[in-house]
Amino acid sequence: MKIEFRNIAKKYAGRENYTLQDINFTIQDKEFVALLGPSGCGKSTLLRMLAGLNSITKGDLLFDNVRVNGLNPKDRDIAMVFQSYALYPHMNVYNNIAYGLKVRKEPKNLINNRVLNVAKILKIEAYLSNKPSDISGGQRQRVALGRAIARKPQLFLMDEPLSNLDAKLREEMRSEIVKIHKLLETTTVYVTHDQLEAMTMADRIVLMNNAIIQQIGTPRHLYDYPDNLFVAKFIGNPTMNIMTVLIKDGYALIGNWFKMKIIDHDLAKLKPYENKMVYLGIRSENISLCKKDTACFEAELVLHEILGKEEQGLFDSANPNSTIVTMRPGQNLERGKKYHLEFDNSKIHFFDVDSQERIK
Repeated sequence: MKIEFRNIAKKYAGRENYTLQDINFTIQDKEFVALLGPSGCGKSTLLRMLAGLNSITKGDLLFDNVRVNGLNPKDRDIAMVFQSYALYPHMNVYNNIAYGLKVRKEPKNLINNRVLNVAKILKIEAYLSNKPSDISGGQRQRVALGRAIARKPQLFLMDEPLSNLDAKLREEMRSEIVKIHKLLETTTVYVTHDQLEAMTMADRIVLMNNAIIQQIGTPRHLYDYPDNLFVAKFIGNPTMNIMTVLIKDGYALIGNWFKMKIIDHDLAKLKPYENKMVYLGIRSENISLCKKDTACFEAELVLHEILGKEEQGLFDSANPNSTIVTMRPGQNLERGKKYHLEFDNSKIHFFDVDSQERIK
């Protein structure tokens, strides 16, 4: 199912501000799209509009080129999976999965085949006779997912479905949901505040904040080319290092203690900012240890985290903000000792101080 949002807006009665504004984008058939953003950004409201549970104040919502603004939820051919499993405690797993099909009065043979097939896909065949109280949280979430899959909808809507699971189960279920999407090829819209879920699962991310869309793109594109300071800070763990610099004579000056040569590619776009302050952003993996040199700056290691395949260091320098550096393992660094760091100046982003937009 292809979905189109055309100038969608939502304003609740009695409220001064819009909950959603200027929502314009298309979800292609079979695509997995994550609606990502902090609490209150409007992502769940947008999902509820898709489900027909929230009315649309302005604009048009289209399913396969057909306007569905006033279409009843039961007629939208969708299935939802929520943060709460919403299972019937008095029914066993089999009947929980089958419930929606029974309500629609599907033939018994079809129901049985669907339930068994879904149970096989989700690896819960051994639990079909169990009640929800007798199985783990991860298994209960699989049952909730199975109930949605059994309906064979045109659209899956998932609202923070993994929030109640522990870290290990979340990781396991992330990969399971991706596998199921590849198998079924059903258009999926997935709401989350967890950028790790969005980055690892989605074909594209719609990043939202303050009722509007901040940026749409693949996980890699949002990470490498953030449109603004919010995207730069929200996407990525650790967050992007941000510092205020003065653009002067082909250099970015950080206070009076360090200057970095600006590469030719960036010089032209920074010409209007000569003798002005801008924000400089750089990812932790694009900063490295170096020998003392004019292109390096001195910083003290205050925190050293060994994460297995990589290490992270938090460094304090004359810069008001600490600098986070991602390094290869085996560095043998000592907290409290001073080291020299250098930026990969081909990997730097500059942002306008007033608009906070990336300077392109």
